[in-house]
Amino acid sequence: MLDQTQIESFKSNGYLALEDILTATELDELRQVTDEFVENSRNVTANNDIFDFEPGHSATSPSVRRLKHPVTIHPVYAKYAHHERILDIVECLLGHNFRYHNNKLNMKNSGDGSPVEWHQDWAFYPHTNDDILEVGIALDDMTEENGPLMLVPGSHQGKTWDHHQDGLFVGGITDPTFKPDGAVSVKVKAGGITLHHVRMLHGSKPNRSDKARRMLFIGFCAADAWPLVPSGDTIEDLNGRIVRGEPTLEPRMKCLHVRLSLPRVEGSSIYEQQEKLNNALLSAEEPDSAAST
Repeated sequence: MLDQTQIESFKSNGYLALEDILTATELDELRQVTDEFVENSRNVTANNDIFDFEPGHSATSPSVRRLKHPVTIHPVYAKYAHHERILDIVECLLGHNFRYHNNKLNMKNSGDGSPVEWHQDWAFYPHTNDDILEVGIALDDMTEENGPLMLVPGSHQGKTWDHHQDGLFVGGITDPTFKPDGAVSVKVKAGGITLHHVRMLHGSKPNRSDKARRMLFIGFCAADAWPLVPSGDTIEDLNGRIVRGEPTLEPRMKCLHVRLSLPRVEGSSIYEQQEKLNNALLSAEEPDSAAST
C-alpha cells in the first residue's frame, strides 16, 4: 500500500521508486527463468515473437535486449501481473477496477545495453483516458552507471510530443527543439519497483558498465480506459486481463491530445523503430554528459 504522501508525489511528479517489494525467493526465481531464456536464445539467430537481440548476438555470445510479452510466455512472469503486493500499490493510483496490458523484459547487458530514446508511452497506445501506468520490477540494482530509467518529473502533465518522422511513427520524440530539461535518473535496488505515468517523458542511456540492468515491465490501466489504436484484442481479451474489480462497457472519456501511432516503420520493437530516429539524444551522449539527479 501507499501512504498519502506517496500518492500525492505520484500525482505531481508522475513516478515513484519503491524498495523491497519482492522477496529474495521471488527475485531468484525471476533471475533463473530469465537466464534460461538467454541460454535458449543461443539457438535463435534473428528477432522473433519472443526475442529482440542486440546487434552483436550470436550462439557463442548471446545478447538479448528484450523478451517480448513475457507474461504470456512463462508462468513465472505471469505471476507478476497478479502479484498482490504490486496490485495493492497500483490500486492506490488507478482505483479499484483495472487490468494489465503491455509487458516486456528489457535487458541492458554489461558493456552493450542499447539506449531507449526519449518517448512517451502515450504515443504508442493512447486510450480514452490516461489512468495508465507502467510498473518496472528490478531484477538487478539500477544505478547511475548501468543505464537507469531517466525521466522528467511532472512532464506527464505537459505536452504530448510528436513521435512521427517523414509521416511514419518511429517510437521516439522527433521535434528538434525538444530538450529533456530537469531530467533525473531513477535508482532502485534489485527487488524494488518503479512506477511511471503513461504520459511521462522517459528514456535510458546505454549501459557502459560491467553490471547488467534487467527490468520486467508490466503496464496497468483503469478498466474504463479503452485503447484507441487497433491491436487485434477482442473484448474477451481485454476483460480477461482484469486483475482487480469488474469490467465495464462504458469507456471514460478525458480531453487529451492524441496522435495515433500509425503508420509505423518496419519492425515490432521500440529499438527497431528508433533506429530510424534522426533526433537521437541518448545514444549520442558521452558517458559523462548524461543528466542525473
